[in-house]
Amino acid sequence: MKKYILFLMAIGGLMMAFKPSGKTPPPHHTDPYTQKADSVLALMTLEEKIGQLNLPAAGDFTTGQASSSNIAEKIKAGKVGGLFNIKTVQKIRDVQRVAVEESRLGIPLLFGMDVIHGYETIFPIPLGLSSTWDMELIKKSAQLAAKEASADGINWTFSPMTDISRDPRWGRVSEGSGEDPYLGAQIAKAMVEGYQGDDLSLSHTLMACVKHFALYGAPEAGRDYNTVDMSRQRMYNEYFPPYKAAVDAGVGTVMTAFNEVEGIPASANKWLMTEVLRNQWGFDGFVVTDYTAINEMTAHGIGDLKTVSAKALKAGVDMDMVGEGFLSTLKASLEEGTITETQIDEACRRILVAKFKLGLFEDPYRYCDAERAETEIFNAENRQLSREIAAQSFVLMKNEGQVLPLKKTGTIALIGPMADNAENMTGTWSVAGRFKESISLKQGIQHAVGDQVKIIEARGANIVADSLLESRVSVFGKPTYRDQRPEEELIEEALEAAKAADVIVAAMGESAEMSGESSSRSTIELPENQRRLLKALAKTGKPVVMVLFSGRPLAIQWEAEHIPSILNVWFGGSEAGDAIADVLFGEVNPSGKLTMTFPQNTGQIPLYYNHKNTGRPLPEGQWFQKFRSNFLDVPNAPLFPFGYGLSYTEFDYGDITLSTEKLSGHQTLYATITLTNAGRFDGKEVVQLYVRDMVGSMTRPVKELKGFQKVFLKAGETKEVTFELTQEDLKFYNHDLDFVFEPGEFEIMIGTNSHDVSSMKVNWEE
Repeated sequence: MKKYILFLMAIGGLMMAFKPSGKTPPPHHTDPYTQKADSVLALMTLEEKIGQLNLPAAGDFTTGQASSSNIAEKIKAGKVGGLFNIKTVQKIRDVQRVAVEESRLGIPLLFGMDVIHGYETIFPIPLGLSSTWDMELIKKSAQLAAKEASADGINWTFSPMTDISRDPRWGRVSEGSGEDPYLGAQIAKAMVEGYQGDDLSLSHTLMACVKHFALYGAPEAGRDYNTVDMSRQRMYNEYFPPYKAAVDAGVGTVMTAFNEVEGIPASANKWLMTEVLRNQWGFDGFVVTDYTAINEMTAHGIGDLKTVSAKALKAGVDMDMVGEGFLSTLKASLEEGTITETQIDEACRRILVAKFKLGLFEDPYRYCDAERAETEIFNAENRQLSREIAAQSFVLMKNEGQVLPLKKTGTIALIGPMADNAENMTGTWSVAGRFKESISLKQGIQHAVGDQVKIIEARGANIVADSLLESRVSVFGKPTYRDQRPEEELIEEALEAAKAADVIVAAMGESAEMSGESSSRSTIELPENQRRLLKALAKTGKPVVMVLFSGRPLAIQWEAEHIPSILNVWFGGSEAGDAIADVLFGEVNPSGKLTMTFPQNTGQIPLYYNHKNTGRPLPEGQWFQKFRSNFLDVPNAPLFPFGYGLSYTEFDYGDITLSTEKLSGHQTLYATITLTNAGRFDGKEVVQLYVRDMVGSMTRPVKELKGFQKVFLKAGETKEVTFELTQEDLKFYNHDLDFVFEPGEFEIMIGTNSHDVSSMKVNWEE
């Protein structure tokens, strides 16, 4: 414990006067955390400072090709600042003991993990969470994830991912919140506040990490890790807002992106990491790379490992994940004069400050409470919250003839490759989840109906016809349970089940790892073998409900035309099956709304609601005009627009009422609409407010989301829904990157989705 006692002295500032030979005094800082960090920094050797910048993977879970060895010896030598992908109180306590009792200075370690949408209790994938449009529920999911992970020794999560994306070919859309910067910013704020709370030193909170800074969601061709190129105006107006919202919410760390930004990889981009993040936005936490991102800059073509490591440090990167470029090269770069010790000190200081904020110097074992681990993880209360949130995330895409909700009578044919697959219910990036204890759709229906309904099950199809392709989408061990029988035999078995049933529930779509990291798809239609099964089922004349599992928008044009009822359930998490059954049988009225546009086919991509007009726009409602911006073979319109989602009830919108149609200065505009639940079911509706700036100094989108409210109405109930707008809501970054309000005419739109809106115009003077 002598090392720990030494740090208790340092915390009190008693070592501030200590100055090893050849050292210069640390700069004067008034922030108490920074003062404490400086007192530690003054005791450290150069090697120990560089060691704090090193983040190896522990080995419980790994990604990519890199691996770390001899971690314990490095910890003893002060060459490790933190570890990730290690879990359980006992393992973390053992490793922390080595750091605080066997290293020279006893500096405690950070312990991180990809707690993306839950820890062991898994919530819907982030794209599904965003479809709730419920910031309180999203915040609760992060709070519970923090509570569980911190009970198991974790104190740092690599979440939220706030990358805006308009290309569903990119598999990682499943980890984000969709295409809209305003909604993405609201979700980023809710997630950070949920993870971190008001005090990071509290043992039930986690330090959050916003990622991937920046622009990672816009790779060319939707291919993961690919080149990104865009104007700074687009960055500031369309892609930066969620990152900035996380910073404004006090996020503790930021993770660099794999892609380049303006020709420079993000991890070496000083404009991005220092000018934007620190100087413009005031971020005061530390920056960590993504997995081996520094090493990968060599493949980008900007230098060898020593060169790119120095560039990363000078750009403003503080911690090197896995690659150990900092650990192996910074000392040599310092001797050559490529970098300065001040730059190393700045990076080390930021990491030490984070450890002080987490309370690790006060108690290195504060997250190692075995009693908490036994009682607070994956318990009944947590799983119930997962079930409730999942049911709110599902999007009813179609319900022709009111096939849904189902009655708890008769016979159901449960068909499809996702009908009985518990391991795939949690979706991608659920590394700590208890996959086999998740609730499958089959189990959920059985729980809901008991012996009231007869269930006949048939597989009907594999996830994909190609066995080689199927092997690529289960590399993380979530089985797809491939059936080796011929496709014709599988379909025939399904048709026999359908003949004996009153209704068909077809569980179709993607498996968990068909989306996520390194899971880009060149076409996003439903696999052809699944479509052939659906066509055969549709021909039976029996009502068909397609329960669609997906981690991205899918191009389901044929299905939308021929299947009477479609419920998109994303990947709902630990309790997915019970939550789906809650909606199928009407215990919960679906209220999810899309946060990404669903295209008619892959060729329409990128397709998003807040696009700009060309000089030759296609007139509204038309398919094709020569010499207009359109396709020969498909309309411009999406299959399902941003903000879309049906309910079992009907919501009627009245006309918009404005407080005034002429404003000036800092007045507030109040826009009100009357909403009536005109159907038979109680339900929730997400009322959406969009604005269009009719004339600007630079081109402006045809509409932009500026507000939303999720409203509960009993059957027959009416409420007035009012939005407030000020000049601040109408500002944008102009060509000179000034954040400005430009007076003029604005169109105010309110409706049930981005397409179906009522509108009025106002004039707003300076």
